[in-house]
Amino acid sequence: MTSITDHIKQPNLPKLIRCFLYFQLLSNSNGSDSKSDVSIDTLPAFSNKISLHGSATLVFFAPSDPCGIHGLHREQIWATWSWRGGCGQQDTVLVDTGNGGNDKLPMTGYIIAQVLIFFSFKYAGENFPIVLVWWYTLSDDAGCRDKATGMWLVEHEFCGEEPHLAVVHVGSIFCAVHLLPFFGKEWVPQVFSHNDTLDKYTKFYVNQFADHHSFEIL
Repeated sequence: MTSITDHIKQPNLPKLIRCFLYFQLLSNSNGSDSKSDVSIDTLPAFSNKISLHGSATLVFFAPSDPCGIHGLHREQIWATWSWRGGCGQQDTVLVDTGNGGNDKLPMTGYIIAQVLIFFSFKYAGENFPIVLVWWYTLSDDAGCRDKATGMWLVEHEFCGEEPHLAVVHVGSIFCAVHLLPFFGKEWVPQVFSHNDTLDKYTKFYVNQFADHHSFEIL
């Protein structure tokens, strides 16, 4: 555990895992409610071996896609520190924390998150495939779409000055989502690489026009 937390530079990972187990086992949730005020003394102990994974395969219902079995679509979500010998790839996804599919809520009740690492462990005789994510939040507090584009505008969420991270079950990920940088009025440097997009920009459009799945969902 120590070597992994040092490698990914996330010293709070053990506590986040314990929070996940607390909500997963005691409150029957997906562990995403990391903001709840829970005393660290009440969290279950954890010192188990964990296994890292570079990607996860997701299957979701896409009714507009005639291919597959009854409209099911399959895609690969990546969280790797080196993609084909180059820069890392940490995809962005839609996460269902309990309201997914509610078209009366912004982004149909889903929350945007960036996948940092996939990992798994065995606890109390049960296997847990889980993921460390960094949440995004709506830039518009009123929950309105951008008037010019019709897309939602989001930004990384912070707790104070620290990124708002959480450990959630892989099963809570609905599908991948494409984010477009909010460039504003600044010029994009010629030496800029698309690999730096999620790190260099602070706001992003949730691209509902990326494919017909996104258009239907968002």
